Amino acid sequence: MRDNQPPRNHLFGVGLDNKDGHKRITKAEQFSIVGGSEETHDLMTETAIKTVEDLSARGKTIQTANHEELKDLVIKHSQQ
Repeated sequence: MRDNQPPRNHLFGVGLDNKDGHKRITKAEQFSIVGGSEETHDLMTETAIKTVEDLSARGKTIQTANHEELKDLVIKHSQQ
């Protein structure tokens, strides 16, 4: 990171239950998801997308949301 750039917040999900050998990577501006079985990878991606959408509806981003709000949204969407 360059000295003149502020730190960037980014959601990063790692799935560890892959048994089929397929390499799954989903990258977006505010999150990255790597690994996992197809089901796990899809669930993590959906959770990240819904979290970003909820923040956007509130006029916020991963950069501007506080950690507690972000944690609550991730938990909310991972249980759906």
